[in-house]
Amino acid sequence: MRTGARSRVRVVAAGVVGNMLEWYDFSIYGYFAVAIGKNFFHQEDPVSQVLATFGVFAVGFIMRPLGSIAFGYIGDRMGRSTALMASIVAMVVPTVLIGLLPGYQTLGPMAPVLLTALRMLQGLAVGGEASIASVFLVEYAPPGRQGLVGAIGGIGTGLGFHLGSGVAVLCAATLSTEALESWGWRIPFLLGLVVGLVGFYLRRDLTDPLKASPKDDSVPFVKMLRDHWFLIIRLAGLILFNAIGSQLVFLYIVSWLQTVDGIAPARALEINTISMVATTPVSLLAGWLCDWISRRALLLVATGIGIVGALPFFALMHNPDTSLILLGQFGFVIAIGIAFGVMPAFSVEVTPPEVRCTALAIGANISWSLFGGLTPLVATWLVYRTENDLSPALLIIAAAALAFVSVLSFRPIRAQKPVPA
Repeated sequence: MRTGARSRVRVVAAGVVGNMLEWYDFSIYGYFAVAIGKNFFHQEDPVSQVLATFGVFAVGFIMRPLGSIAFGYIGDRMGRSTALMASIVAMVVPTVLIGLLPGYQTLGPMAPVLLTALRMLQGLAVGGEASIASVFLVEYAPPGRQGLVGAIGGIGTGLGFHLGSGVAVLCAATLSTEALESWGWRIPFLLGLVVGLVGFYLRRDLTDPLKASPKDDSVPFVKMLRDHWFLIIRLAGLILFNAIGSQLVFLYIVSWLQTVDGIAPARALEINTISMVATTPVSLLAGWLCDWISRRALLLVATGIGIVGALPFFALMHNPDTSLILLGQFGFVIAIGIAFGVMPAFSVEVTPPEVRCTALAIGANISWSLFGGLTPLVATWLVYRTENDLSPALLIIAAAALAFVSVLSFRPIRAQKPVPA
């Protein structure tokens, strides 16, 4: 492999790995919500334990906007590569500590307090990771290949989910239920250290594709509020479908299949892993395609599928037949996969370079933190209060509709045909 090609592969891998670690960390927390609830919360009611566990899950997301301000500032003023190196180090520490933290029987009420504190630190660390990695990769990409390179970077989300789900399936298959709920759930958190070390190695000595802008003394967050407040609202709406859709379909759905359909935990994880694996080729295909045709049109198609298909897809999954469950999830895979593939290039191109890291990080985290992070909690509450097992579909319909309107608010971006390699 030529040196230049090897360097490009390393740059892309460096952009992918942080996003993968971010969603690996968050996904394993969701997959082991029942076990974590039993270890860290005293309530006898299993529903209360799950609600408390997802409540702490949401706290991590709520901290992400603060992290996006901090890491967005670093990215816009000190360089994209500096921000990426800082975030990979800051992400791995809370993950490993959660795996080592004693439970309620040892620490008493301090156990959930410390768990919440670690989730807050984790949320702060990942606040700007995905957005800054997307900015770095799209700015690095050669003309006409921004969509594909952005999509490759975006598959870190899917890879993180895949890795988390795969590790969870392996633990569930090799350990007894008692061992898994007692100590086995800690193994995936400790394995996060390996991913973090790989990310640290890949990101050392990276060179920014664009220079930072230290000559502008205004704080990017303040400048964004003053000059780009409407852009940030539209960016938040744009990303809403990705946030709520992925959290509902690739995270909460594992608990939903167990409680609503009576699917065994190991089987529910297997079904979810299969459907998530299919997301990656859909995302890559969409990223490649949006370098040739309108990114805006593809996003309208994706959100349109979410609006009209959410209820039918959930109805298919509300069934003991595995093939029907997979068919319903594959419907969501198409819609969410397209959105994941096109969103990195589209969102970077509609955002001014001088506030790009901050604006995208804040906009993304408004959606992921205020809405995506609360999605499992709200979905659990909806099913309980309405006694309608299909009620979580309403969350996807609302998110897709708002994203559809946000996409329409941006001018069409003419696709550039890829240049020869």
